[in-house]
Amino acid sequence: MSDNVKIIETTVLSENWGKLNKVKYENRLKDGSWQTHEREVYNRGNGAVILLYNKEKGTVILTRQFRIPTWFNGNTDGMMIEAPAGLLDEHDPEECIRRETEEETGYTVTDVKKVMEVYMSPGSVTEILYFFVAAYSDAMKTGEGGGVEKEQENIEVIEITFAKAIEMVASGEIKDAKTVMLLQYAQIHKLLDD
Repeated sequence: MSDNVKIIETTVLSENWGKLNKVKYENRLKDGSWQTHEREVYNRGNGAVILLYNKEKGTVILTRQFRIPTWFNGNTDGMMIEAPAGLLDEHDPEECIRRETEEETGYTVTDVKKVMEVYMSPGSVTEILYFFVAAYSDAMKTGEGGGVEKEQENIEVIEITFAKAIEMVASGEIKDAKTVMLLQYAQIHKLLDD
């Protein structure tokens, strides 16, 4: 770790799905002086997300599922349209995203490409999210998808045109950050253009 940070005290506030700590620390400023801060830090592990795209059909695979935090913040039905994603557990990001893709969408993808890694909310959450893209075809559909029952997942698989997905970002129907970022990546890099 850096010589510019000193942890003074860490208090566990919650250890349920993730671990929420209250951390008192000092950090050295450019002038050499020290500042003391207290912050809450949520560690829920790292994750991976993928955009499945079909160039020939001009489509992408997304999911729809209930997200309670969004309901608390004004999303009236709590449903979110998202790219397939999941926590890494102790797995490699590419291994994780292949498994999550199959569990959530029913597609078994062969060639995945990592395009970036991002801290999604660096002011309070430790998570790094690994972003992937992969081409898919109808022949890669090997299961129903929908998530894992023992994890109480209830995921709807959505295949829509890329153009419609971009419209849904503009209209606010898609407002999940990781999904918006992947759709914009696809747009910038012309993944679905001929």
